Amino acid sequence: MRKKRKSLIRHIALLLFAIATLVACEKDDQQQSRNFHMGFTPFPYESSVDAANFTYARLSEDADIINHHFDNGVPWTEAFSGDDFTESIMGDWNFRKSQTKASHKIYLSVTPINFTRTGLASYRGEQDNMTLPSPWDTYSFNSIEVKTAYLNYCKRIIDFFNPDYFNMAIEANLLYVNNPARWSEYMELHQYIYSALKASYPSLPIFCSVSGAYLLEGFINNNDHVQQRLAVLQLLEYSDLYSLSFYSYLTTYLGNPYPANTFDALFNLSDKPLAIAETGYAAQTFSIDIGSGLIKIESDQDKQEKYIRDLLTACMKRETKFVINFVVRDYDQLWAQIGSPNDISIAWRDTGLIDENGEPRKAYSTWKEFKSRKFILN
Repeated sequence: MRKKRKSLIRHIALLLFAIATLVACEKDDQQQSRNFHMGFTPFPYESSVDAANFTYARLSEDADIINHHFDNGVPWTEAFSGDDFTESIMGDWNFRKSQTKASHKIYLSVTPINFTRTGLASYRGEQDNMTLPSPWDTYSFNSIEVKTAYLNYCKRIIDFFNPDYFNMAIEANLLYVNNPARWSEYMELHQYIYSALKASYPSLPIFCSVSGAYLLEGFINNNDHVQQRLAVLQLLEYSDLYSLSFYSYLTTYLGNPYPANTFDALFNLSDKPLAIAETGYAAQTFSIDIGSGLIKIESDQDKQEKYIRDLLTACMKRETKFVINFVVRDYDQLWAQIGSPNDISIAWRDTGLIDENGEPRKAYSTWKEFKSRKFILN
C-alpha cells in the first residue's frame, strides 16, 4: 500500500513537472515569436535611383510585407473605357513589381477618395493627382460611371500585383469628417465595390482603412468621437479587417505622452482582425503650418522608440495581420527638392526608422528585435 502511494505521488510529481515545462516552453515561444507581418511602403527619401535602391534593399532585409500605396489619383477615363493605362502608370507598376521580394507578402492600398478626403479622387494619367477631366468632375460617388470605373480599376490592379491584402479605400472615415454631405453616396459605392470584389476574389482579404485618432476621446479638437465610431461601424460592415491609420503626434497630444491605454482603447473598438495600415512617429522636432499659423511638435528618437515598442507590444495581444511603418528613412532630401514647405508634406518627414543621413535610430533596433522573432500565423 505504501509502495503504491509513493508510486502515485511520483507519477503526479512527474506529471506536474511535465505540465510546468510545457507551459514554460509555450511562454518562451510566445516571447520569441510574433503573430503579424512587418513592413513599409517603398516611399523614397529623395527622387533618385539610389534612393529607390536603398529603400527596396531595406525592405528586403527589414520587412516581410510590402505596402504598395496608391493615394495619387485614379485613371478614371481608362478604367471606365477599358483602354490601356498610361506609360507612366504601367512603368511605376512594373518597377514596383520587379523590386518586390518574392517571399514578401503584398499589401495593396488604393482609394476612390481624394488626398484631402473631401470628394472624388483626382485623375491619374501621365502625372499624379491631375485635375478631374469633364464630366468626371461632376460625378457623385454613387454614379454608375464611378462605380464601373472604380471596380474595373480595382480588378486590374489586383490582377497585376496579386496581393495578399487589398485596401479598397484609404482612411475612408475622413470623408465623413471633412464632407459628411457626401457620406451616403460614398457608402453606396463602398458597399458596391466590396460586394463585387468579394464575389470575384472570395479568399482575398478586402477592407478599408480608417483614421484612428478620430475614434478616441480627446485626440482631435472639436471632434465627436462617438459619432465617428458610428460612421466607422458602417464601413466595417463591408470590411474584412479593422485596419487603422494612426499618427499620435499629429493629434492634440503632439509630441507629448499619449495615454497609457491608447492602443487598448483603440484596438478594442472592433472584434475584427486588426491591421495597422500605416503609422509612424516623428523622431525630431519640427513646425507645421496648419493654415492658422505654425505649430511646433517637439520630439526625439526616444519618443519614437517608445511609440514603436508600445505599438508592437499591443499588437501582440490581438489577432493582428500586419504593421506598416510608412516611411523607412527620413525624406529630408525629397522635402528640400520640393521647396522645403511647412505644409502637410513635412508631417511625416522625420518618421523614418533610419534618419536622413542613413543612420539607424533606436526605434530601428526595436523594430529589428520584433522582426527577428519567428512568425507564427494566427
